[in-house]
Amino acid sequence: MKPLIVINLKAYESGTGQKALNLAKISQQVSASKNAKIILCLQPTDIYRVSDKVKIPLYAQHIDPVSYGANTGAIVPESIIQAGAKGTLLNHAEKKIDHRILKQSITLAKQKKLTVIACADTAKEAGEIACFSPDYIAIEPPELIGGDISVSTASPKIITETINKVKKVNPEIKVLVGAGVKTSEDIKKSIGLGATGVLLASGVTKAKYPKKVLEELVS
Repeated sequence: MKPLIVINLKAYESGTGQKALNLAKISQQVSASKNAKIILCLQPTDIYRVSDKVKIPLYAQHIDPVSYGANTGAIVPESIIQAGAKGTLLNHAEKKIDHRILKQSITLAKQKKLTVIACADTAKEAGEIACFSPDYIAIEPPELIGGDISVSTASPKIITETINKVKKVNPEIKVLVGAGVKTSEDIKKSIGLGATGVLLASGVTKAKYPKKVLEELVS
């Protein structure tokens, strides 16, 4: 089974607006030519612009646990669904959520048929989040995010610990590996340790030649 590659465009200039669309088109080309499974996590304001032009799954980088109503400034699930999103990324190290609110967000997202990727800083947190039943949990030690050393190299033990803790709570939840992932070797190591795929950002989003990087990643 091919690994899942989730690309978080964050709020980089290279992943915003027209440049987000350019990256989405490149990702779709690579997905089609290499038969790869690729998901893009976008700023909510870019989802509509991109969803009209590509068919690969698009996820919002965040949602709030509220629906239609007097919720000025909130990102409601219905809005990202109408924009074309199929899921959401929650609790990233750069957008941490109190676990009480995270549980509400995951529950509401699942009610709206959105796929949920929830991030965890540690294996312990991953085990706690597993109780909320997201579809995926991405283990991302904050100190390695954006760096040049992947978690599969720096701390492979945290991957196996995370998988064990998550599977004890809910064996249906799949584990992704993030932080410092930049090469196909990083992906191979992660899959070898039992992960389903990877979550990465700058390795693709800020690359000078993102298509070349993506093709190498899925090779």
